[in-house]
Amino acid sequence: MTDITQQYRIHQEPFYQQQSNEVALYEAAYRAKLPVMVKGPTGCGKSRFVEYMAWKLGKPLITVACNEDMTASDLVGRYLLESNGTRWLDGPLATAARIGAICYLDEIVEARQDTTVVIHPLTDHRRQLPIDKKGELIQAHADFQLVISYNPGYQSLMKDLKQSTKQRFVGFDFDYPQPELEARIIATESGITLADATRLVKIGAAARALKGHGLDEGISTRLLVYAATLIRGEVAPVDACRMALVRPITDDADIRATLDHAIDAVFG
Repeated sequence: MTDITQQYRIHQEPFYQQQSNEVALYEAAYRAKLPVMVKGPTGCGKSRFVEYMAWKLGKPLITVACNEDMTASDLVGRYLLESNGTRWLDGPLATAARIGAICYLDEIVEARQDTTVVIHPLTDHRRQLPIDKKGELIQAHADFQLVISYNPGYQSLMKDLKQSTKQRFVGFDFDYPQPELEARIIATESGITLADATRLVKIGAAARALKGHGLDEGISTRLLVYAATLIRGEVAPVDACRMALVRPITDDADIRATLDHAIDAVFG
C-alpha cells in the first residue's frame, strides 16, 4: 500500500500564486471531508491549484482526464482476462478510495451523466463505493477526497452536471488573475522579465475582451506562459506571441488580424 501511495505523491512543490483565501478554504473543506468543485475558464490554474493543495496536505493525487467515452468501469475498475483466468484491476476512483488519495476528475462535464453518478455514494455521509461486479463495498479511507473541475463557459444542456451531482460539493470560482499578479506568475513560471510579462498580460486582456465577439475563450494564463517560455528561449516576442497566443485559438482572419495588431502595438 505504501508503494502505491508513493507512486501518486507530489514530491516537489508546484508553483501556485494564491489569489485570495482559497488555500485556507480548501484546507477547511479537506478537514471536514467535503468534496470540492472547482470552476473556471481554460488555463486559469484550476489543476495547478489542486496539485498544490495535494502537495501542501501531503496527500497522494490521482488525476483523471474525463472524456465522453469514459465509462463507469474506467473509474471503478474491471476484470482483465489473463492466460490463467481473470484478474480484477481497480480503476482510479477505487484506488483513491482505498489508499486515501485525492481523486481529481478534470473537466467532469465531458463525461456522460450515467458515468458520473457512480461518484454519488462517495460524496455524502456514506463515503462508500459499491463495486457491483465484485459484490464489494469499499469504505473510503479517512484521507480520501473527491475533487472535480469544469469550465462553466462550455456548459450546455448536453454538457452539464445534474443538480443532484452539483449539490454534493462545495465550490470554488476561479478566474484569470488580476494583471499585476498574472504578470508575476508569468515571470516566475518562465523566467522572463516582469516588464515583458506585463506586456504579455496586456495582449491577454485584449484577447479576453473579444470573448463573445468572435472568440469562445480568451487567451489563458497557460498560453501566456507558453509565449513567455518561447521568449525566454530567444524567440522574437512578436513571433512567440503569434505562435502561442493567436494561432492556437482562432482561424478567423479578422480576429487574427486584430490580435496581430495588438501584438505589434505592444512589442513593436
